Amino acid sequence: MPERSKYQQNVIKNYYDNRESIALQRLQELVTELYLSEGKKREKHWKSIGNHLEKLGVKQPQIDHLVAQDKPELVANLVGDLMEKS
Repeated sequence: MPERSKYQQNVIKNYYDNRESIALQRLQELVTELYLSEGKKREKHWKSIGNHLEKLGVKQPQIDHLVAQDKPELVANLVGDLMEKS
């Protein structure tokens, strides 16, 4: 594997330093898209939301509950709580 340049190392470091912020921002975008979607697209958004919540350290039973409820406002409230903590 070739060595990375100083610039590439900094980009990778910055990504991992800001991974939580990136996940929160993407989660906010997905909640907005969830409000507007229907059918298979909505299911796809729920899967993505579940993945991002997992990355943020939300327990699997809570994620399963949110998906079962199928209410975007519950996820929006959780995102607000996560933003206050960070």
